[in-house]
Amino acid sequence: MFAVIFKAEVLHFDDDYAQTAARLRELALTEYGCVDFISLTEGQYEITISYWQNEEQILRWKNNVEHTKAQELGRTKWYKSWHVQVVEVMREYNGWNG
Repeated sequence: MFAVIFKAEVLHFDDDYAQTAARLRELALTEYGCVDFISLTEGQYEITISYWQNEEQILRWKNNVEHTKAQELGRTKWYKSWHVQVVEVMREYNGWNG
């Protein structure tokens, strides 16, 4: 299993951003094999972690036409800075204290 960690400092979020983010999340989960997709914002910072079975899925997703257009808008309109890491999950633990 692999994870893509996207961290960004936000310049400006608008309705177009919200619609684009929702559409891309849906595409990743339904058409590209993404297992889970979690995104949170706090103040001017955003972090998104997506989980994938293999690197090929990640590369296909990265090169999706809608995704590449959104990346360009991120560079020019939505983000002040961003950082992406692709990591392999080495271990995973679960627990429940309910």
